Amino acid sequence: MSAALGSLQGFEVAPGVAAAPRWPEPDEAWVGVGSNLGDRAATIAAAVAALPGVLCVSPLVETEPWGIVDQPWFLNGVVQLRWDGSPRDLLERCLAIERDLGRVRALRNGPRAIDLDVLIAGCSRVTDSDLQVPHPGIASRRSVLEPWAAVAPELVVPGLGRTLEELRREAAGLPRQAVRG
Repeated sequence: MSAALGSLQGFEVAPGVAAAPRWPEPDEAWVGVGSNLGDRAATIAAAVAALPGVLCVSPLVETEPWGIVDQPWFLNGVVQLRWDGSPRDLLERCLAIERDLGRVRALRNGPRAIDLDVLIAGCSRVTDSDLQVPHPGIASRRSVLEPWAAVAPELVVPGLGRTLEELRREAAGLPRQAVRG
């Protein structure tokens, strides 16, 4: 990153003015948060409070369930963290928070009290059977793209090479992914 671009970070961009695309910092991680059971907002707030190094929390949006569609709508957002551990360590932390908040993994894509997904961890690339970073569903999930692009539209997703705003626009017409809020 050039010195000129780096000096612009931390300043708010005027409405209607696009920020220059930027790659994630080495210690920058983003986690997706979601819930569709119980007091969704309170559960998400508890999860965010349990995450270490929180820098930014997106607005929450309601999103239509997919996969198993006969379930309540989800409340979704993303959280930016300062994280100097490995992506695996971040996944373990997220799984522990889910367990503490009552997550039961009974049905893939089914209802859940809380869901925490490691979206990116710096520019790390991981392709293990139980962990893929960047998260493989980023480009096809409005539940992630809408709140994430609201707070970091200029962020380039490693492995995809496109900004969150570009990905959000491309995903706008995906079927069965309505967004409210």
